[in-house]
Amino acid sequence: MAEPVRADSAHITPSAHYTGYVWCRHQLAEPAFATRLGRWIHACVAPIAWGARLGFGLNIEDFLLQRHLLIDARLRQAIERRGATQVVEIACGLSPRGRRFRQRYPQLDYLEADLPPMAQRKAALLDGQGWLDRQHRVASVDILAGEGPHSLDSLFAGLDPQRPLVVITEGLVNYFQRPLIEQFWRRLAEALRAFPAATYLTELYPDLREHPRYRQIRWGVGLIGRLTRGGYPLHYRSEAEIAEAFRACGFAAVEVLDPQVHGAELCLPRGRLPSLVRVVEARR
Repeated sequence: MAEPVRADSAHITPSAHYTGYVWCRHQLAEPAFATRLGRWIHACVAPIAWGARLGFGLNIEDFLLQRHLLIDARLRQAIERRGATQVVEIACGLSPRGRRFRQRYPQLDYLEADLPPMAQRKAALLDGQGWLDRQHRVASVDILAGEGPHSLDSLFAGLDPQRPLVVITEGLVNYFQRPLIEQFWRRLAEALRAFPAATYLTELYPDLREHPRYRQIRWGVGLIGRLTRGGYPLHYRSEAEIAEAFRACGFAAVEVLDPQVHGAELCLPRGRLPSLVRVVEARR
């Protein structure tokens, strides 16, 4: 029997609406990606975000932009330097990346995937704008499904195993406890064996206890968990621990990127405090 979509993945959707609105605010997305729910959540969070900026020097939207733009930069490198022609963005939510990259690289096959309700909404949005075609598609996936129609194997079945692939997850990792997300990474690494070259791009927020605003970060993490009806655990104590975990899950080459170090040429937002986010590029 096929494994059902698990309810413990469903709490992520509110943050998809929030980030969709943030991308529009910063001119990274067209107005179609901004929803009423996204505007409402942003308005609710705005006083808290203002207080965090003023009192602690922490800017939520800066962290979001750092991760988003650095993943974009690494995706461009994979396309232009390593010949990637297929992209799968899992937990795509209201990300505008597929739209932007299909405009810039018409040869690209771009597959967006999310839980069925979000995938249906994304497909309707893109189709309503006339943006869906044979090279830009949307499918359903549940990263916790080991088999069945929503599994990784089912998602990758329609890809060309002779062509290089990039897989992206953004805004996903820290919604799951470490054993669950590492189980997904192991399944992903195994699935990527079918391709001549494969790159996985993601971001995560490590448990940076030496950060000067660690106490405030922990409070903010708890708030995010309540707003999204789930938890938001911080994984790993250092960049070395992150790289070791990815290698243990089956990735041979791992690079852990600090946006304030590796994103200097991208003109990423820079706060007066160290960045909280890390972008990971892992290859098979």
